[in-house]
Amino acid sequence: MVFGRSKRSGKAAPAEPVTLKILVAGGFGVGKTTLVGAVSEIKPLRTEETLSEAGRPVDNTEGVEAKSTTTVAMDFGRITINEQLVLYLFGTPGQDRFWFLWDELAQGALGAVVLADTRRLEDSFAAVDYFERRGIPFTVAVNCFDGAERYPLETVREALDLDGEVPVMLCDARRRESSRDVLVSVVEHAMHASAQAAAAAASREPATT
Repeated sequence: MVFGRSKRSGKAAPAEPVTLKILVAGGFGVGKTTLVGAVSEIKPLRTEETLSEAGRPVDNTEGVEAKSTTTVAMDFGRITINEQLVLYLFGTPGQDRFWFLWDELAQGALGAVVLADTRRLEDSFAAVDYFERRGIPFTVAVNCFDGAERYPLETVREALDLDGEVPVMLCDARRRESSRDVLVSVVEHAMHASAQAAAAAASREPATT
């Protein structure tokens, strides 16, 4: 008796999907943990701790007074976009005192989401600056909090002083479909930026004779 797959079947083994690393960043209380949890197909890994009285002088909770926990290392989740593409999500901590972790989390990242809250838009500047300086493509996703004022996306773009090629979109981090659309935008933008960089590098190469 012969065991194993017949070589005469003519069927090739299914290709392994491409796996990509995406960061989910933004200010304190902007919805990073919520977004990762909303889209992850596995139970997300969370490193949340209860906010303490000792941290209140340095954690700006204005606008998110009801928040009682905070991410101190990272959130981790996974989402399968299609048979060829799987995204691993790494949510960054939002407070200034944990930003030393960002460099490690950013290693090997294809791109990033910068979540923004129009009530605390200034909290997004640090993340925008971080990814711009390191040349990591990113999409700005304005999280539509209940009761928060809505602004035209071009107004948000101008307020954050973003380049014209940076995608800006509305999202509801609580909804899987909305969060998934943001992640797809990051991948598409990163791929486009990579193609542009490759074309620019090719144009600088000396012609061979």
